Amino acid sequence: MTVPPTIKGVILCADDFAIHASASEGIADLATQGRLSATSAMVLSPRWAQDVALLRPLRDQVDVGLHLDWTSDFAMAAGHGLSLKAAMLKALIGGFDPVSARTVIERQLDAFEAHWQAPPDFVDGHQHVQQFAGIRQALVQALSSRYGSLSAKPYLRVSRPAPGMADLKSRIIAAMGANAIEKIAGQAHLACSKSLLGIYDFSGPPARYAQLMKGWLQGPPTGSLIMCHPARQAEAGDAIGQARAQEYAYLRSPQFADALAEAGVLLVRGAACLRAS
Repeated sequence: MTVPPTIKGVILCADDFAIHASASEGIADLATQGRLSATSAMVLSPRWAQDVALLRPLRDQVDVGLHLDWTSDFAMAAGHGLSLKAAMLKALIGGFDPVSARTVIERQLDAFEAHWQAPPDFVDGHQHVQQFAGIRQALVQALSSRYGSLSAKPYLRVSRPAPGMADLKSRIIAAMGANAIEKIAGQAHLACSKSLLGIYDFSGPPARYAQLMKGWLQGPPTGSLIMCHPARQAEAGDAIGQARAQEYAYLRSPQFADALAEAGVLLVRGAACLRAS
């Protein structure tokens, strides 16, 4: 797909596919309706093996990527998990051991491919761990080793706010390694998203999310990525369950379609707007 020069091509990615049934079903429904252009899967979840069937009819419509995971309950059960606070501290005081991190990454790539039967279109990270020190180096090495001969290599999410759209939370996220992962990815000839939007505190009524999305759509340059976390309904035990349900309802609404048109945004897959150097 070629994006017209007067239109901004933006990737809208639903994170956390397979975290629970409601998320998987909601994401698949939105993708079918053309309201998403990417989703990233939590392959450590026991649901991945069955929920992947929801994505197979969408193989040529949306990017499907790996949501690299170190900090969920699934990662804890797999034996390498840490709390987000502990993971951030580890990244800041020396970083993860790249050899051990590579082993974890390879296992998750294996789990992705085992059920998707293809490489991921991209890799991002649950709570942005893809750019933590030690993990980012191991990730770029793993992707280069596994997919370096492919003409369409996986692209990487860079969790850095768009110019003029940073708040405290997005600055902290970016400080955990956005510039560093972009640099080493470029050296390995892996494409990266230009900036990340969709960061907020998951609070407030539906009208607040609608207003936030309108702002995100107005601001980003072509090649930016907006993350979202939709689900058909709130699930018990999900700390952001209510926000997920509100996001789903909005993204499926005529109001969202109007916001896209007003902002001159076309939802596109990564190949349409990202180019490796």
